[in-house]
Amino acid sequence: MNVQEIQGQWNKVRGRVKEKWGQLSDDDLTMKSGNLDQVVGRIQQKTGEGREAIERFIDEVMGRGAAGVSHVAEAAREYASQAGAYLHEQSNRLRDRYGDLSDGARQRVERAEDLVRHNPAQSVAAAFGVGIVVGVVVGLALRSRY
Repeated sequence: MNVQEIQGQWNKVRGRVKEKWGQLSDDDLTMKSGNLDQVVGRIQQKTGEGREAIERFIDEVMGRGAAGVSHVAEAAREYASQAGAYLHEQSNRLRDRYGDLSDGARQRVERAEDLVRHNPAQSVAAAFGVGIVVGVVVGLALRSRY
């Protein structure tokens, strides 16, 4: 914090400090020789507030708080951009994986169709056998319910 900056804006700062900590007098907030440490020490004595909190408040009143907010906003934009890039990459990977799975399923269906086409009698016998097994299982399940 620059002493000349503080002295140049001290009336504004002093008014805001008095608003925040009403128990302070004008004498408490008199800055001699640009010594901010003395003023902060008096505020600390009168209010019991921590030194860092007082200095942070003075920085905010002097307009430095806006710089901090813009820094946080810039960091948030950067994180959002990184998150967007990550999500875009993951969606591309998911789309590629879905395409691979879809192609694999399509190939298996085509192989099953070829198998049925080349071995119709065995396919019908297998389907009939599976139907009987499923019918027996469902019948037993329904019988055990009642």
